[in-house]
Amino acid sequence: MYSNRYIFIYSTVMVVVVAIILTIVAVALKPIQDNNIRIEKMQNILATIHVDASVKDADMLYMKYISSSFTINSKGDSLPGVEAFPLDLALELKKPFDQQRFPIFVASLDDGRKAYVVPMRGKGLWGPVWGYLALMDDYNTVEGAVFDHKGETPGLGAEINTQMFEGQFKGKQIFDEQGTYTSIKVVKGGARDDDLHGVDAISGGTITSNAVSDMLYDCLKGYVEFFNHQKEKK
Repeated sequence: MYSNRYIFIYSTVMVVVVAIILTIVAVALKPIQDNNIRIEKMQNILATIHVDASVKDADMLYMKYISSSFTINSKGDSLPGVEAFPLDLALELKKPFDQQRFPIFVASLDDGRKAYVVPMRGKGLWGPVWGYLALMDDYNTVEGAVFDHKGETPGLGAEINTQMFEGQFKGKQIFDEQGTYTSIKVVKGGARDDDLHGVDAISGGTITSNAVSDMLYDCLKGYVEFFNHQKEKK
C-alpha cells in the first residue's frame, strides 16, 4: 500500500506534467486557430456581398473584392494607423460609446458598385451573437447580411444564421425618408411587406430576435455620423 505522501507527490507530478502538455498543445495550435478565425471573418465579410468563399480561396477572394478598410470614431472621423481587420469588437463595446472604434470594409462589386461592410456584436439568450451588414453607396440600403451565434437554441434562435432569415435584410434601409436613423427591427409576428425598416422575427426565438434588433441599433449607430458626412459629400 502506498503512503499518503507518495500518493500526494505522484498526483502533484501528474498534474504538473498534464498541465505542461496541455500548454504545449495550446501554444502549438494557436496559430492554426488564429488563422481559422481570420479565414472565417473573411468568409463572413464576403458573404454580405454574396460571394461564397471556401477555406482555400478566401484570401484570394477577399483581396479581389475588399478594396480597402479603415477605422472611424463615433464622430465619423477616420483614425489613421488603426487597422480595421484585427480590431476586437467585443473589447470595443466595453468602452464608453465616444471612445469606441468602428471598422469599415469597402467592397468593390463585379458591377462596379461599392458596398460598405460593418461588423456587429450583441448579447443573445445563451451567449454572444454577431454579424456583418453591407450597405450600398447610398449609405442606407442593405446589400446583404450575415449573422451567427455562440449558443442559441437549435431550431429557434439559432435560425439567425440561415438564408431564410438573413435574406430578408437585402433592400432594407437604416434611415427613414427624412434621413433619421431608425435601424432595422426584427418584428415579432412579422413585418409589413412595405416596411423598409423591419424583417420577420424567428418563430419561437423572441429573445434572440430582440437581441439582433438591439445589436443592429446599438452597433450601427456608431456609423451614423460617418454615413451622414458621406451623404453630404454626394
